[in-house]
Amino acid sequence: MSWIILIAAGIFETAFAFCLGKAKLSHGTEMYLWYLGFVISLLASMLLLIKAIQSIPIGTAYAVWTGIGAVGTVLTGILYFQEPVTFWRMFFITSLIVSIIGLKTFAE
Repeated sequence: MSWIILIAAGIFETAFAFCLGKAKLSHGTEMYLWYLGFVISLLASMLLLIKAIQSIPIGTAYAVWTGIGAVGTVLTGILYFQEPVTFWRMFFITSLIVSIIGLKTFAE
């Protein structure tokens, strides 16, 4: 169950980065709503991370959490903000995913 909570925390980390990106492109009330989404996602991410580290080692949990957030944010940037897709970006994102799987597989 802790791993599911940790994955959810990482998804909320991606959500708060997405909200920041959308807020940057918005104006007026819409911008403030995106900032509200950022704050809510940030709180959810932190609270879920706190819950997950109660049974997952902090080093492993933090690395997985940031990795999920990083991969999710890069993919979100590509899908929603027309960021470039290059060989090296995909290579390093793939290596990050493999590292996250390795941490999960060999966590004690």
